[in-house]
Amino acid sequence: MQGVRKRQFTFSSVYLAVALAFMFALHFYVLNHPEAKSVPYSELTADVREGKVAKVEIRSDSIMAELKAEGKEKPKLVVASRLPNVDERDFVTELEKQGVSFEGRIDKVPWWEQILGWVLPLALLAGFWGIAMRRMTKGVGPMTIGKSQAKIYDLDESKRVTFADVAGVDEAKAELVEVVDFLKHPQKYRKLGAKIPRGVLLVGPPGTGKTLLAKAVAGESGVPFFSLSGSDFVEMFVGVGAARVRDLFQQAKERSPVIIFIDELDAIGRSRGGPRAFATNDEREQTLNQLLVQMDGFDADADIIIMAATNRPEILDKALLRAGRFDRRVLVDAPGVAGRKAILEVHSRKVKLDTDVSLEVVARRTPGMVGADLASLVNEAALAAARRGSDTVSKADFDEAIDRQQLGLIKRGRVMSDDEKRRVAYHEGGHALAALSLKHADPVHRITIIPRSIGALGATLQLPTEERYLMTREELLDRICVMLGGRVAEELACSDISTGAQNDLERASETARQMICRFGMSEALGPVTYGAPSGPSFLEGPVSLVDRNFSEQTGQQIDAEVRKLVDEQHARATRIISERRPLLDALVGRLLVEETLDQPALEDLVAAYTKKAAE
Repeated sequence: MQGVRKRQFTFSSVYLAVALAFMFALHFYVLNHPEAKSVPYSELTADVREGKVAKVEIRSDSIMAELKAEGKEKPKLVVASRLPNVDERDFVTELEKQGVSFEGRIDKVPWWEQILGWVLPLALLAGFWGIAMRRMTKGVGPMTIGKSQAKIYDLDESKRVTFADVAGVDEAKAELVEVVDFLKHPQKYRKLGAKIPRGVLLVGPPGTGKTLLAKAVAGESGVPFFSLSGSDFVEMFVGVGAARVRDLFQQAKERSPVIIFIDELDAIGRSRGGPRAFATNDEREQTLNQLLVQMDGFDADADIIIMAATNRPEILDKALLRAGRFDRRVLVDAPGVAGRKAILEVHSRKVKLDTDVSLEVVARRTPGMVGADLASLVNEAALAAARRGSDTVSKADFDEAIDRQQLGLIKRGRVMSDDEKRRVAYHEGGHALAALSLKHADPVHRITIIPRSIGALGATLQLPTEERYLMTREELLDRICVMLGGRVAEELACSDISTGAQNDLERASETARQMICRFGMSEALGPVTYGAPSGPSFLEGPVSLVDRNFSEQTGQQIDAEVRKLVDEQHARATRIISERRPLLDALVGRLLVEETLDQPALEDLVAAYTKKAAE
């Protein structure tokens, strides 16, 4: 807000300075007479007697004389102040004697000079100020404040977006094909008496492509696309949002068939009941009421489809979700491996990839990333290639881009001591060795001890072999064992433990608690869930269990089971790393030299150790 005010002040100051400069120029170059040299009265009378004066103008308080030109020089003007209470008959007589032309003048400013001197500068100031205010308010005024702020994208005004430009959301595209067909062939449905759903709500995490999908529907059907955000309706004046809703639907009726897309619908569609009923917002509620009326009341023959997007469907008002309004909900979820690969292929169309780049491997390395993240990833890889002066984007560039997004920038200025570097190497080596030794652990893709800006002094990156939607008890136990591998390696190889395992211990403890409280994976407590989720979310799920719905005695049992489960996996990790200690030492030795080990180098190291152990 402070930056906006500063820009507005600067903008107004510039226009004011221009107006003042124009007034200055007008005053001195238009209204003023040519500059005359001021001389004493005695010098002027002497010039008259000597015949040097050609013309004289006698004013109320001064006398202006034009001297005769000498040679090729221009005539000069001189002015002298009149003497008070002195009869100037002798001066006039001398003028007649010398044959000098003279005249009198009353100092009265003409009407046109008054206009130029006062009215015109004020009008210029008012004009400049009006332009500045219009630029600062972007056209918002008493006559336009109730107008819709929607941006209209016609096919001839913007680049056409089709389903070919949208990847990784095949299920959502299949749901919207029917909408496209209705906009192309509405009579086919009307002959059968069918009604297409007028409201389509796109639900999904941020960055999954909800807006792009809506544009693709408009591009496929060939109709205008009205796009605006939910916050565009709401202003500080009550009733403005409702007026903008009416204007939006009026414009849509005039250009039907059309698609109206409202992004971030929860800005105006929050539930009006529950605890929020006490914190009312008249402007938002009036806007929501008007939207509900328009969605129910617009002409049935008008081919208008309302599409909206939100990542918080659980807080929307129930009236919005009832039949006849947003009755069709399309989930635009985070893509799987195949979806991420398709998205990477779309965003890398204009990028020159090296032969060693496998988009499938990149897709497997980026679980949880959505379309916006993958687009940024491809761009970061291209920037990395440009920084090193390459003509193509290589596998190393994608590795750097993934590390930059997941771990942060390399902290080149952070210099660790030899003891710290050795401890980090053993810590990451412990994670890797535990993952290599367990059946259900994901394969290790890369190990690094290069510090990153997010706080990681090193990282062990694992590459899932397949997309998982369920996890068994054995898989969760193996995951906890891998988490504790770094702490165990420090205990065995270093003289003391450090704070480096803080995040590992937090994740291991939380995983164990979720196994017992949510998944019913404890033999002592049985198949029962304990604790209520903290703020359930449709998309993200509960983050932690905070509401106690169990007794104090059960809580003690839960704590004991969590401790028992973590201790068992700690002992298991200790046994694994102790048995393969030579491999851990060899791995740490390579890490201290090379700082980063990829999967091929790690496989060669393990193969050499296995061969040596067999001999």
